[in-house]
Amino acid sequence: MPTGKDLVLSTIGVVVLAAGKGTRLKHTTGPKVMAEIGGRPMIHYTIETLQQLGFSPQHICLVVNFQKERLMKYLGATVSYAFQEELLGTAHAAYAGMRALPLSVTDVLVLGGDDSAFYRPETLQSLMHIHLVEKPVLTLLTALADNPAALGRIIRHPDGRVEIIEKEYLTAEQTLIKEISTGTFVFNRAWFEAMFLTMPKLRKLGEYGLPTALAMAHAEHQPYRLMQLPDNSEWFGVNTPEQLAEADRRKRMEKN
Repeated sequence: MPTGKDLVLSTIGVVVLAAGKGTRLKHTTGPKVMAEIGGRPMIHYTIETLQQLGFSPQHICLVVNFQKERLMKYLGATVSYAFQEELLGTAHAAYAGMRALPLSVTDVLVLGGDDSAFYRPETLQSLMHIHLVEKPVLTLLTALADNPAALGRIIRHPDGRVEIIEKEYLTAEQTLIKEISTGTFVFNRAWFEAMFLTMPKLRKLGEYGLPTALAMAHAEHQPYRLMQLPDNSEWFGVNTPEQLAEADRRKRMEKN
C-alpha cells in the first residue's frame, strides 16, 4: 500500500467541509468545527491526521463561511481556504473546495469537519488506495451504526446498484438497515466538477447534497466503489450537545 507521501505524489487533494454554524450544537462562539473535544477544536484532529498522511497546506482546502476569521486565525497557513458564499449544501461546498485546489490535483478526498476527528490515518489511506487502484469516479466510506434512526441508509439492491436514501424517504423495511454513509468520499475531480453542473437539488432541502453524486454516477453508468469502516467507532458525527459531550469523553480517553 502506498504511503501518505506517495498519495500526495499521486496528485490527491483534500476538501474539508467547515462552513457550518453548529446551530443544533448550541456552539455560538465560532464555527461548528471550532467546538472543543479533548481540549482542542475538533478540526484540529482532522488536520493533524491529514498532516500525518503527508498532505501539504496547498493540498488541504477548508471550505469556510460562518466566522471564518476565527477558524483561519487558528489554523493559519497549515491549510488553504475556499469561501462558500452561499450555504447551498455539501456538494456545493465540495465543488467550491475543489475549484481552489491546485490544477495538478486529479482526485479529491472530501471530509466533513464535524465527523472526522476520530479517523485513523490508515483508514483514510486505505480508502484512497482503493480509489487510486480501481479508478472509479467515486469511492464512498460506509459504516455500521448501532442506532442509525436519525441517519440515511446505504441500500444495496440485488442487481448490484447502491443508493443512499435519506431518513425521510426510508420504507419501514429499510429502517432496519444499519449501514450508513459517513459522507466521506474520494472523487475523480474532473468527473465531479462536470457532474455538479447538472446535479439536481435535494427535493426537501433545496440544497446540493453529496449523496446525489452516487445516484448521478449510477445514472451515467460510471463505476463507483464502497469501503466499509473496519472500526465503526472511527466515524462520529457531532450535531448535538450530547454528541459533543460524548466526543469529548472519547477523545480524553484516547489521550489517557
